[in-house]
Amino acid sequence: MCIIKSEVDKMVDARKVANKIVNEREKAIRYHDTVKPCMDVIRYHIDKLELMVDNEMWPLPKYRELLFIR
Repeated sequence: MCIIKSEVDKMVDARKVANKIVNEREKAIRYHDTVKPCMDVIRYHIDKLELMVDNEMWPLPKYRELLFIR
């Protein structure tokens, strides 16, 4: 299975668990501990893909482009 897909699935599951937590502090800690690590892995691999895929084939704005849109 694609590493991005598996991390997205893992992140979705982690979010479902975290979103059931009523206490906002505990929810934030759960997001930090379980959701953010998945996002970091996804981001790493997407950044690599953005460098490899031609702009003509990439239908979305690339992350670096989003940072500098005025």
